[in-house]
Amino acid sequence: MSTDQPPGEPPENDPFLKKPQEPPAGGAPRNSSPRENGAPRNHAPRGNGAGAGGTGAGEGGTPPPGGPPPPPPGGTPPPYAGDPYGSGPYAGDPYGGQPGPADPLAGMPPLANRGRRLVARIIDAIIIGVPVSVIMTLIVGGVDYFSTDSVEAGRQSTVSGVTMLAYLIYDGLMISSRGQTLGKMAMKIRVAMLSNGSTPTAQASWIRAAVYTLPEIVPCCGFIFWLVNVLWCTWDQPYHQCLHDKAAKTVVVSTETGGARSA
Repeated sequence: MSTDQPPGEPPENDPFLKKPQEPPAGGAPRNSSPRENGAPRNHAPRGNGAGAGGTGAGEGGTPPPGGPPPPPPGGTPPPYAGDPYGSGPYAGDPYGGQPGPADPLAGMPPLANRGRRLVARIIDAIIIGVPVSVIMTLIVGGVDYFSTDSVEAGRQSTVSGVTMLAYLIYDGLMISSRGQTLGKMAMKIRVAMLSNGSTPTAQASWIRAAVYTLPEIVPCCGFIFWLVNVLWCTWDQPYHQCLHDKAAKTVVVSTETGGARSA
């Protein structure tokens, strides 16, 4: 029998896949079943007839005036384990009928440290920018980046454009193939799909690379957008995404799965 993975599906043994959130300890919460006919949860409906002997408070019997209600069949229910004021595992309903909001980070690898993300980008910029700039400078001749002459400005634009295109191709290919660039490998972080933690699809990878790189083509405004983009992760919650991550629906996580979730 073939064991090939269907195309487009992440491998089942991928250690970075997003795991489902585990249920609370102790099994299902008490009183989670719906009420029927207005009767209290976990209490049998009271009958109109008398219990054994006509005066007892047995099953189906009428409790004596002023006395406590009869216990439900099967013994006394366990006490409610949550906090009725909202700090328990089923916050929002003091009777445990509805669970509280799920943790959006549950099952995910720890988020990547912002400092490591910055260093990874610097490493990638050096890996691509330095050799491409040197080669292009040799092709077009010496480039004076401090000159405002029209000829020098054209050379500057040519070198910058080719370098930008090389970085776009490098980033898109590396992220779509393994979720990491060389800089991210060095910093032990990776890019993953937010939905399930798998390696980004080709579409998501190229969208991410394009939103990061291409706006710099626009004079002045492009640099402002780029700066806002890379700084966005400093205040974004809960996933610490930059704008290019939001566009591609990706998140940057640590490959050190045993570590604590970073801030």
